[in-house]
Amino acid sequence: MNDNAGFARANNQGIRHAKGDTILLLNPDTIIEGAAIDECYEQFISSPYIACSVQLLNPDRSPQITGNYFMTGGLNCLLPLPYLGSFLGGTAKFLGIKSPNIPDAIRPVEVDWVNGAFLMVKKHAFDKAGLMDEDFFLYAEEAEWCYRLRQTGKICLFGNIHILHLQGETANQVFGSAGKGYYNLFNRKGLQIMVSNFVRIRKQYGIFWFLLNLMVYTIEIPVFLIGILLSKLLFGRKAKYSFSQLIQFTGNLVTIWGLIFTIIRNRPHFYKVL
Repeated sequence: MNDNAGFARANNQGIRHAKGDTILLLNPDTIIEGAAIDECYEQFISSPYIACSVQLLNPDRSPQITGNYFMTGGLNCLLPLPYLGSFLGGTAKFLGIKSPNIPDAIRPVEVDWVNGAFLMVKKHAFDKAGLMDEDFFLYAEEAEWCYRLRQTGKICLFGNIHILHLQGETANQVFGSAGKGYYNLFNRKGLQIMVSNFVRIRKQYGIFWFLLNLMVYTIEIPVFLIGILLSKLLFGRKAKYSFSQLIQFTGNLVTIWGLIFTIIRNRPHFYKVL
């Protein structure tokens, strides 16, 4: 590749050159212990599953969310919202709605999609489903791909096999960011996460759910402001969020609104926001 074309385009290029019956997407920020890849392949190739992953671990060996379930309309993308996301998550738990992910798998379990840091796929599956969508630069592309792969067969998380995943080290360097996971909605990394999630929702669930999620994100702005004010009064400097984060979140959301018609049209577009 002549430039940083992103996760989907670069991996697609590798897949096109691959000759085997199975391909493995493996992040550079992973540490393989023992024969984890061999063990996964042996279980996978003799199984009915068309794609799989192994249980990812943090450097301290605590479990890292690897297997996930789709929620109608992509509503799980609302959970990272400050204050409002916690309220929605608590409400869902109270109503008995199934969690959108598996915190720690200890045995093989069927899931809807897996983390792209380790994603093994049988060739006949992506021959039917197609390769990863090259509209994505980074984030959410593996979820959208698994959605199409899932229509050709089942996906498994082999919880009995482990690898270490440093999670986000390379991306943090590119974006000048810090922190793990996908709950950062404030800086450039947060903007890329938001854009990719909204694009996935549009592609996977349609215009209605895309607009509904966008409306909730917009409602978040006054909720965020009120939450910060109350938190400052109660906790002072120990408040979880700051006014600068509110400003950054609002700026990121303005960028999303600027892309609204491009996302709705759903025509080929490279959503790289660096």
